[in-house]
Amino acid sequence: MTQGSPDDPRLTAVSLRRDLVAAGWTDHMLVQAVRRGELARPRYGAYVDGRAWAGLDAAGRHEVTARAVVAASRTSVVLSHVTAATLHGTPDYGLDRTDVHLTRRDGRTGRAEAGVRQHRGRLLAGDDVTVRGTPTMSPTRTALELTTMLGTEPALVQVNDLLHRGLTTADQLAQRYENGMEHWPSTLRTDLVLRLADHRIESVAESRFVFLAWQQHLPAPEPQVDIADADGVIRARVDFAWAERGVFLEVDGRVKYEKLLRPGENVVDVVLREKKREALVCRLTGWRCLRVDWADLEHPERTARWIRDELDRV
Repeated sequence: MTQGSPDDPRLTAVSLRRDLVAAGWTDHMLVQAVRRGELARPRYGAYVDGRAWAGLDAAGRHEVTARAVVAASRTSVVLSHVTAATLHGTPDYGLDRTDVHLTRRDGRTGRAEAGVRQHRGRLLAGDDVTVRGTPTMSPTRTALELTTMLGTEPALVQVNDLLHRGLTTADQLAQRYENGMEHWPSTLRTDLVLRLADHRIESVAESRFVFLAWQQHLPAPEPQVDIADADGVIRARVDFAWAERGVFLEVDGRVKYEKLLRPGENVVDVVLREKKREALVCRLTGWRCLRVDWADLEHPERTARWIRDELDRV
């Protein structure tokens, strides 16, 4: 049994029990190897290198488990929905990885299987791609699939991430949406998600704020607004702004601050630099700054009431 890629444990080789038995392994030997940590069993009848498995996070383990499902499948399948999103590297937010999701190419419904959700669906040209050697729905189709099974907010988070990273575009989503999705189940929220989606949104928290603003009937803010000085030089960018109200808003979070870390800095350094940037924006624009964090997003009505009051201030 080979370990697979030493650099990426997600590519560790998957071996099926039937192949290992044919190569001379016994069930007793397999059980003992798992107990010693030499092997791991991501699902019944499939084994991988134990050290590689131990080094995987939840998303990585889901991907390896999905490859085991594909290896054991007796018909041609494509990883889809939540599993495809996992392979495309979207955020964890809203994704339930309890089951591996796949779609059969033959359009038929397979037998129920523990830990696997089989979907029926017609694949069009370009709907599937290969990700790390595994057939997977394209980012465009994955985004649309997620709108049929997630709530509006988590679906928006996922779609915005795929858009922001350039894995799909608004035009590609619209074209695929108009090309046969009327026959898909549970597409009522798809149109709404596509209308709210914006490639400029950079984080889970920002997507959640966009949803909060829509849900609570706040005026729609402009995302990622550049701030220039008197000479026209861009000096800063703010997460959201209501320029006509003289207000800008920053969405704070640990992930944001960690992303802004420079070599040798800690989070406190980033916070202090952000405060200086905020002061610069206020000086250049005369606008007021509002800040929301993850806790604020958990209380949308209260947060919206406060923001509305701030926007209505003269």
